[in-house]
Amino acid sequence: MLIPMLDSRDPLLWIRKGQGFAGIGTALRLEFSGENRISDAGAAWREIAAAATVVDPLKTPGTGLVAFGAFAFSAQSAEKSVLIVPRVLVGKRDGVHWMTTVHVLHPDQVIPGEAEAGHPEPTRSGTQPEARAEARPTPPMSRPEPTLPPATPLGSEYRISLLPGAAKPDTYRAAVEEAVSRITHGDLEKVVLARDLVGHLPDGSDLRRVITDLALGYPDCWTFAVDGLIGSSPETLVSVSHGTVTARVLAGTISRGRDAEADHDQAVALATSAKDLDEHRFAVASVMSALTPHARTLAASEIPFTLKLPNLWHLASDIEGTLGDGSTSLNLIASLHPTAAVAGTPTKDALRLIERLEPFDRGRYAGPVGWIGADGDGEWAVALRCAQVDADGYITAYAGAGIVSESDPEREFLETRMKFRPMVEAFA
Repeated sequence: MLIPMLDSRDPLLWIRKGQGFAGIGTALRLEFSGENRISDAGAAWREIAAAATVVDPLKTPGTGLVAFGAFAFSAQSAEKSVLIVPRVLVGKRDGVHWMTTVHVLHPDQVIPGEAEAGHPEPTRSGTQPEARAEARPTPPMSRPEPTLPPATPLGSEYRISLLPGAAKPDTYRAAVEEAVSRITHGDLEKVVLARDLVGHLPDGSDLRRVITDLALGYPDCWTFAVDGLIGSSPETLVSVSHGTVTARVLAGTISRGRDAEADHDQAVALATSAKDLDEHRFAVASVMSALTPHARTLAASEIPFTLKLPNLWHLASDIEGTLGDGSTSLNLIASLHPTAAVAGTPTKDALRLIERLEPFDRGRYAGPVGWIGADGDGEWAVALRCAQVDADGYITAYAGAGIVSESDPEREFLETRMKFRPMVEAFA
């Protein structure tokens, strides 16, 4: 299992259905901010990949030189956007197990004949380091290899209650009410409003316990850990592999039923809800519009389907196409973010209303989180069902709901409470 290998307080992980990879140590860390944070990251990654020596006989998604990434939702956010290249990457996919080691060199250093695993040399500000990444297959790991830190038990037990943060329940209901009024008056069509819960980790707490609960409880979601951002997202923002681009759009939510019959009725109610279908239509149109300039072919599900998760149903649509302009996965998320599923329609109007009605900085909540390889391929999710844990152990969890003209403040509040459930239960 990959999770025991992680750093207990600063884990790096990307996994779904037991497949993915874990990062150990940091070979290179890049930070970005402002309006062009994603495109700046894309340009920097192209330079690093071009300068790198990559030995990758496996040619499997996630082998070779890989960076984990997490990006702030807003250009005005105080939270940095990051790309992190781990010193060691351990992964498994489709029965293949591998380990990649990375050694970073100063540009003026001579590259040794054989790179060895170890602590990276420091890199100079303002220069693009050279890197050597070597991927090699490994047998299924029943025990850690000598080059890896020893696997340890998943930490001490603790229980944390997450409590309302800056957006108190009544504050949130009032914000929804104002948003509905603005939509009814024709100022915009949809806006996504979020609220926050906060808590604090005890000293010495092990985040791997939380990540394990998420990965086991939500196996169909992307469970991620990048620079203190942890969660299990059901929504694939974009995936790029050998020229094929895919995305999964989620918008429209209802709780699961208490028994099989009630659960079926809930799914039918969601699939026939005019309010949820309108919300979903805006989200799909947003993604199609952003991807069309980059694709030779692009198609979406004719009608949305209901996606079952352990605690709720979503309306979902899959999008697939063929790239036509050589875009990397970072290029595509720069075009996609923010989608209507996390911001609203029209985007600029929705963002202005979010800034006015949400009494907090979203940080990386609802931003892109995932990974990119040296060839530009990668997998990126929307950072939902997540929390940011800072260096002092302060936890901020987020959940939001799409507001349209038919929205009811109490119903939207209850929807956010359902969406908080994965993080609330993981920390409890």
